[in-house]
Amino acid sequence: MRFAIIGVGGVGGYFGARLAEAGHDVVFIARGAHREAIEREGLQVHSPRGDVLVRPARVTDDPSQVGPVDCVMLGVKTWQVAEAARSATPLVGPSTLVLSLQNGVEAPDHVARALGRKPAIGGVAKIISYVSAPGHVVHAGADPSLTIGELGGGVSERVQALSAAFDGAKAASVSVSHDILRSLWEKFVFIAAWAGVGALTRAPLGVVRSLPESRRLIEAGITEIEQVARARGIRLAENIGATTLELIDSLPAEGTASLQRDIAAGRPSELDDLTGAVVRLGAEAGVATPVSAFIHAALTPLERRARGQLSF
Repeated sequence: MRFAIIGVGGVGGYFGARLAEAGHDVVFIARGAHREAIEREGLQVHSPRGDVLVRPARVTDDPSQVGPVDCVMLGVKTWQVAEAARSATPLVGPSTLVLSLQNGVEAPDHVARALGRKPAIGGVAKIISYVSAPGHVVHAGADPSLTIGELGGGVSERVQALSAAFDGAKAASVSVSHDILRSLWEKFVFIAAWAGVGALTRAPLGVVRSLPESRRLIEAGITEIEQVARARGIRLAENIGATTLELIDSLPAEGTASLQRDIAAGRPSELDDLTGAVVRLGAEAGVATPVSAFIHAALTPLERRARGQLSF
C-alpha cells in the first residue's frame, strides 16, 4: 500500500517506519529540522521491538508533490488535525483512507469536515513514543496496540485491508473495532481523567493515584466523562470506571501524560481537546462537569501563555 504520514512524531514516525520496513511505499510529510534530518540521514526508530532505519526516506514538506495515496495517517497533535486534514487534499483520491490517531474524540469529525465523511476512519493508538532529536524517534516501552474502524460502525473490506497492512508490518497488536466511537471514548475516559489531574498537580502517576485527595479527583473525572459519553449515546462497558482505574493502577509509577509534560515545559498542549472537550461536550449534552471545568479553568492561563496569547 502507499502511505503518507502527516506529522512524523512519536506515533506517526513509529508506525510509518514500521510500514516502510515491511516494504510499503511510505512518504513522510515533515517540516524544518526534522525534515532536513530525515532527508539527510533517514528516519531512525529505537524500539524494544527492534530498531528501524528508513534510509533513504521519502520526505517532503509539500503534500502536493506526492499525489493520491491509499492511506493518509495523521500523526499531528489534536489541535492541528483540522489544518493537517485540509493540507491532505492533494493526497486524497476516490479510495483513499484518512486515519486519525489522536487523543480525544473529535479528530474524525475534523477530518470529515475538511475532506468529507467517506475517507475518514477512526483509530486508537496506544504507544509510549516520542521524538528525541530531529530524525530520531524513540519507542520507550509498552507493547503498542492499534485499533481502527469505520465511523459508522461495522467492518468493511477497506479497513480489513488496512489492518492487514499494519499487522504484516508487525508494528503493533492490531484489531478492527465494530464500534470505533466506543473505542475512542474508552481511551478518552482514561487519558482525559489522568492527564488533567497530572497536569494540575505536576506529579507522576504513582503519586496522584496513591494520595486519596488526588485519586478522588481522577475518580470524579472518570465519572464525569462516562456520564458525558452515555448522554451522547456512546455504548461504554458497564464497568468502564473500574477497568479504567485498573489500567491507571497498572502503569509505571513514574509515568506522566503528554498533556502534563507539555504544560510543564511551557509548550502548547491538548488541554482544550481533552479536559476542555469534556466541559464543552458535557454542556452540549446537558451534563455538569465541575471537576473537569475547574481543572480546565486552572490550567487555561498556562495554555494561553504557551500559545502567545498571554504574557506573565
